[in-house]
Amino acid sequence: MEIEGWRHEIDELDEELLRLLNMRARLAMKVGALKRSAGLPLRDREREEFVLRHLQELNNGPLDQAAVTRLFRRIIYESRRIESVMADRPNSPAVASLNSPTKLRGIA
Repeated sequence: MEIEGWRHEIDELDEELLRLLNMRARLAMKVGALKRSAGLPLRDREREEFVLRHLQELNNGPLDQAAVTRLFRRIIYESRRIESVMADRPNSPAVASLNSPTKLRGIA
């Protein structure tokens, strides 16, 4: 395959990654709403460390463990940031979209 073919495959994977990351963010917003209603803190260090350890155990490369940790720490950070924004603005359009099953599945 030529370079353009490989780039096309990368572009398709990037689009799928974006779709999955947005699905994950929507789920994190739901978790954040549940945490808020239960009076729990947004950050759960034990859960974050579990997620990182679990993903490191699943990783079979070529990304090394440090890269997996850096990537997912950033994803977790962004999830917490979204939860925090949602807690500060519970009537925002992003929060309203939580009730949309098509949005949750990434079909919209």
